[in-house]
Amino acid sequence: MQRQLDVGLLPEAALDAATAFMALHLEAARTLLADPATTALAIVLPPAPYDHRDWRLALARDLAREATPRRVNVVAGPPGESLAASLRFLASAPGLTGQYLVCHDSARADERASQA
Repeated sequence: MQRQLDVGLLPEAALDAATAFMALHLEAARTLLADPATTALAIVLPPAPYDHRDWRLALARDLAREATPRRVNVVAGPPGESLAASLRFLASAPGLTGQYLVCHDSARADERASQA
């Protein structure tokens, strides 16, 4: 069973966000992974600028290695169909682990494109 850890707000600066996640959410992730019913964990983070990519990818890779054979993936994006579709995909992809996926709200992207 894929479990989901939803992380709300994080600080804007990448170093501060990484520190906040490790201090406030890492133990919750490990607790979910310790449950024998958990086969996979999807950590859902809020959207962030590109400079957050490194720490988020390291989180996905390192926690996946630590949790083997359980799967761990990190998904970032606003609530909506894109995020939901990504979570459904991960739940049905038994070989996918240690990945960082960024979801974009397609309705907002279409809106921005039409304003250009």
